[in-house]
Amino acid sequence: MSKILGGREQMTDCKEILSMLTSPESDVLREGAYLAGEAHCEDAVPLLVEMLKSSNIGVQEAADNALRMIGGKEAVSGVIPLLQSDEAPVRNGAMDILRALGGKELQLLIPLLKDEDVDLRIFASDILGSAENVMAVAPLCEALLKDPEVNVRYQAAVSLGSLGMPEAAKCLNQAMRDEEWVQYSVIEALAKIGHASSVDAMVKAMSHSSELVVSMIIDALGEMGNVKAVTLLLNRMESSPTALRNKIVKSIVNILGAKLVNLLPKAERENFREYLLVALEDEEIEVQDAAILGLAAMGGDDAAAGIFRIASKLDPDKDQDRLERILGSLSRMGLTEILRTNLQGGDQAKALLAVEALSRVNDPEVETCLVSAFWENQVAVQRSIIFVLARIAGPEAIDFFMDILARHHDGKVLRSAANFLGQKLRHAPAADALFAMLDHQYDDVKEAALDACVAIDGPEMQHRFQQLYQGIDPLKRLMSVYALGKMDASGNIDILKSALEDESPEIRKHALEAVASLCHDSEVWLELLVTRLLDENRDVRQTVVEIMGQCFSAAAIPHLLHALHDDDDWVKVRALEVLGQHKVVDAIPEVVELLEHPNKLVTIRTIECLGSIGGTSAFRALLAVSGSEDYEIMEAAEAAIAKIQDDQEREI
Repeated sequence: MSKILGGREQMTDCKEILSMLTSPESDVLREGAYLAGEAHCEDAVPLLVEMLKSSNIGVQEAADNALRMIGGKEAVSGVIPLLQSDEAPVRNGAMDILRALGGKELQLLIPLLKDEDVDLRIFASDILGSAENVMAVAPLCEALLKDPEVNVRYQAAVSLGSLGMPEAAKCLNQAMRDEEWVQYSVIEALAKIGHASSVDAMVKAMSHSSELVVSMIIDALGEMGNVKAVTLLLNRMESSPTALRNKIVKSIVNILGAKLVNLLPKAERENFREYLLVALEDEEIEVQDAAILGLAAMGGDDAAAGIFRIASKLDPDKDQDRLERILGSLSRMGLTEILRTNLQGGDQAKALLAVEALSRVNDPEVETCLVSAFWENQVAVQRSIIFVLARIAGPEAIDFFMDILARHHDGKVLRSAANFLGQKLRHAPAADALFAMLDHQYDDVKEAALDACVAIDGPEMQHRFQQLYQGIDPLKRLMSVYALGKMDASGNIDILKSALEDESPEIRKHALEAVASLCHDSEVWLELLVTRLLDENRDVRQTVVEIMGQCFSAAAIPHLLHALHDDDDWVKVRALEVLGQHKVVDAIPEVVELLEHPNKLVTIRTIECLGSIGGTSAFRALLAVSGSEDYEIMEAAEAAIAKIQDDQEREI
């Protein structure tokens, strides 16, 4: 009997498979291995094991996969002898297979821990670490505590850590008295398991271990996060050298967290704060960062000064993430003396750092502090200060910002002041100064002033812009049309109608956009738009089509169909996009005509439009071009047809 599986015929007769596995042809061997795995042919295991020794990588991989599929005692017992191979690739391959299969066949692997061959005992210890079986813990513990070879004990500890089972904690605790090489792996294993009983064992081991091991223990206790370790570590601090004491500081902060550090008893808290200050000078970045977190919670100007000193030495580009964290810590400490001092001019880089930290501090005094320091600083710092003040300040800062408009000349500073007085507060008394900024030499300042004036609004401001429109400067007419359209398009419709006939295409475009804001309130907008479909400027006509899409109504359809015959292909493309977006079925006959357009872009957009509209007529038209010799057109047609089919399925 046979059955079809994955396009191949699965053979259930192991004899035929065994015959294939003795073939000299590598292709036949790979096919035989595949079939052996599919059929779980246990009789093939010896031959598959031999194939693992092949110099042909394809044959090796096929045998490897087959043995993993067969699994069971036969596969495991068959592969075990390869652990003694003289060829490293063969040994390594065997170990990989046994790591995958051995967890269910521990009775075959555990005896290897007693083998006379040291290497075999090491390999077995390694393999058992992947067993995911609690039954592997006891034999590994015995190897850890009793094997005479240090490398076996080391590997047993590593594997117990990989298993991560609490049952291993007891023997690992006992192994803390082993030699240093084993202690390394024991500490790592205990940290992974995180059992509470290990805290005492690890702390006790600190009294008879080398400085390196003690350092590892301290790090491990920090990673484990057991609060029980805090008292034990605190008791070790006085007697520890500075380097180890700094590591203890890091571990305690890691265990308690920044906020919980303040829960230490008062006497210990003061001592710990001093240790945190010392740890700021440590060479290890992780120790510094832990000290910063702890001090940020405890506060104090001396702590803030130390943290600021570290921040000032960082490269804003290379150390961006770390600097961001430190600034967060500085901001949590509030308006400290170090921030005030560095804000008062002098070192520009430090002043900028102080401004950045203060921008995150939620304290009413920050505003006063920044205002006081503004005129004492260089322009780069002033820009930073004014940007922050524009965000955090309120009406009480109006006089300061008005003074900026009167006295300052820097474009970025003026822009922030305009945003504050106009966009944020809509301060009408600033109208004169803001309107005057429309003549500024920098475009970004003009734009900020224009938006500020629009935000202030009111009859007086509108009158200013109405007068401005009467001038001969096209830029000022453009600003006037923009502003009047934003403030009151309906009330200024006569000016907007006039602007639609302006000699400047940009002014005509802005007038169109202003008129478009009336599309939900009046039908006059469409009449005004239609006149510009014959505009001499392509961009203006394109804008008309885009606005008809944004303010779509049935009345716009004839005009969109007219746009399909525009002289400019981009206007056609925009019209196709709008008709497709709004699924205008009546447009299909005229859209279909564009399938023969000489510009391939227009043809592809036509296909996409038909796909969006959908329906039988569109489907038939697309089917006709789906056999195009042009690959891009054929691909677009297939995608459009698929879209129609998907849309129909969703409707059902």
